[in-house]
Amino acid sequence: MRIKAAVVDKKGAPFEIRDDIELGPLQSDDLQVHMVASGICHSDEALRKGDAVIGYPIVLGHEGSGIVEKVGPEVKNFKPGDHVVLSFYSDGTCVNCLRGIPTQCLNYAANNLSGVRPDGSAHFTENGKQVDDMFDQSSFTTTTVVRERNAVKVDKSLDLRKLGPLGCGYVTGSGTVFNTLKPKPGTTIAVFGTGAVGLAAMMAGKISGCTKVIAVDIVDSRLKLAKELGATDAINSKEEDPVEAIKKLTNGYGVDFAVDTTGVTKIMEDSIQALAQGGTTATIAVTPNHVDLDTWNDLCVDDRKIVGVNMGDSIPQVDIPRLIEFYKAGMFDFDKTEKFYKFEDINQANADSGSGKTIKPVLVIDPDYKPGE
Repeated sequence: MRIKAAVVDKKGAPFEIRDDIELGPLQSDDLQVHMVASGICHSDEALRKGDAVIGYPIVLGHEGSGIVEKVGPEVKNFKPGDHVVLSFYSDGTCVNCLRGIPTQCLNYAANNLSGVRPDGSAHFTENGKQVDDMFDQSSFTTTTVVRERNAVKVDKSLDLRKLGPLGCGYVTGSGTVFNTLKPKPGTTIAVFGTGAVGLAAMMAGKISGCTKVIAVDIVDSRLKLAKELGATDAINSKEEDPVEAIKKLTNGYGVDFAVDTTGVTKIMEDSIQALAQGGTTATIAVTPNHVDLDTWNDLCVDDRKIVGVNMGDSIPQVDIPRLIEFYKAGMFDFDKTEKFYKFEDINQANADSGSGKTIKPVLVIDPDYKPGE
């Protein structure tokens, strides 16, 4: 089947939309999905630039939403016409999956970042040559084929154009708080970087009952939105030292929890220095950068902890419906971070994401889609 897709030919190349990409055949546990929309994530940009190891040419995108067109004979939970949000693939059979931690699937890298399908076959080809995929999904396409375990069914009354980023950015930020840090009511949290992931973490902190939810960024408009979405305090780290400011806001103690979404060395280090005794920082950015720590003074003496979190330690089939319920209740207004772009404007949308002009660009791949139909 021939489809249209946004292809990156080589490291650092722009996206090029082509209509001659061949989609691999439907397998027994597959869904063929007509793509309605896809968010653009900083992970897409990291792979486009070559900050992470990946092959080229490649079709990126991993925050997709769409409508099921066909299902394989072994598919049990989906049928044509179902509306779905797409997320990462886990095999469901390894020891970590069986423990209920699919983000730690022992075959996670092979299944999501190898460029091919879990069975080793090509997801896409062009003129007979392999085009790599991402997350066994590649949502920068008009149609894709995914495993049943990639998909989460959602209510048809919801606007599919808004929901795609729940599959990565929003579930990563919120899941880091809900699933990994697990703050108790009355604790405090600071979130460094108020992009989509950071705002999701911040809203999760508020939902969890944190009495101080502190947003740190260098863009005033983002900090203003953070306050609208529930931050108790906002710090522009260009104008004041964030560690000192956080200590002032917490009676000199520091915060119980911090989340760094920036991947910037100085900011990651600040997120650790801003912790109270016994506090924990979660680092969740895709970054080649490192931190410099005095393990005795920075960690041991004050019993501080640093954890890395992949995809918010989430189970998409559990966590995404939970976020939708919070959204319906007016507690998780993720759509206030989004801006729609035409599929053809993907490079502009990606540039706006990189510059901070747009928090969460969403590519509308099917312009004829009407919410609720």
